[in-house]
Amino acid sequence: MIRSLVEECERTGHALIEIAEGGTRGRVNRELVRAIAGHGLFDRLFGESGVTATDLCAIRQGLARVCTEAETAFAVQGLGAIPIHLHASPELRDQVMPGIRRGESVAAFALTEPTAGSDAASLSTVAERDGNGFRITGEKTFISNAPDADVYTLFARTTQDAGGRGVTAFVVTSDLDGLVGEPIEMLSPHPLGRIHLDGVYVPEGNVLGEIDHGFRVAMQTLDLFRPSVGAFALGMAEAALRVATGHATTRTAFGTPIADFQGISHQLANVRLDIEAAELLVYSAAAAHDDGDGESLTGKAAMAKLHATETAQRAVDTAIQVLGARGLQADSTLAHLYLEVRAPRIYEGTSEIQRNIIARELFNGRL
Repeated sequence: MIRSLVEECERTGHALIEIAEGGTRGRVNRELVRAIAGHGLFDRLFGESGVTATDLCAIRQGLARVCTEAETAFAVQGLGAIPIHLHASPELRDQVMPGIRRGESVAAFALTEPTAGSDAASLSTVAERDGNGFRITGEKTFISNAPDADVYTLFARTTQDAGGRGVTAFVVTSDLDGLVGEPIEMLSPHPLGRIHLDGVYVPEGNVLGEIDHGFRVAMQTLDLFRPSVGAFALGMAEAALRVATGHATTRTAFGTPIADFQGISHQLANVRLDIEAAELLVYSAAAAHDDGDGESLTGKAAMAKLHATETAQRAVDTAIQVLGARGLQADSTLAHLYLEVRAPRIYEGTSEIQRNIIARELFNGRL
């Protein structure tokens, strides 16, 4: 079942490559988002029965094997909109979600701030009461799909000195007075930027979940998505290994395919071993989420993300070493993956944070 969905999404990725390549670097490719919707992937994500973490992982793994731009566009739309799908009032959900599901409206998840990255509970963006709503002031940075997004799931502090307990989640639309933004040019080509909020008025009906309990909304979303970051990395690692093994079996040196040299074959064998372990970790974490096993989920998700993202980094680096200069050509698959593979070790919890989580869960007896 998992494998068939991965392969189906790999075929979908092939169909999206041309549209993905037609986008503008660093800006939202709206044609791509609509095409993803046209292939039914957002229907899977926002269906009435709800997406499972296992299906989310399979979709991201399959897309990442062939089209990382499509994978990222799908994932970021999901990250920005799942909190709305799960926590908005029926009226707000009916107002916002149809356009997102059709790919006509672009969503974003706005949590990170200039001084609040790994320590997400230290948000300084504030939402102050104003009549029947709130005025939000602050800055969000390194936000995927910003500044082009139409809808932001945005987290702001509603109670001072309360840590994660004083944060509220809001739906903030880009057409509101006082909201401006600009893109940030990154190593990879994906849309990413910052937004500034200067007294942006948001009605109370745009609150997601309960006031002062927005951190729970954020963590529930990240619990769903963190194993799938590992799946994204897994797909990239598989793509790199596929290129490297194809090259090693056809490239000859000293009269023999270079796959016959242990210096080459053992490196690729190690990559295959790491990929197999990463896949088991990713789908074990996804199963823990889907089974409601909250006790083991946090540690398993951290292990999956950590091992899969670091495996992908090694896989791409090893593949480039096997191909030599060919792997460094600017238009090569591996050069593209080399730019893509670094970021997942940072976002949604750095590798160092994942190790902290794993150690904490280990010593608390949950791993």
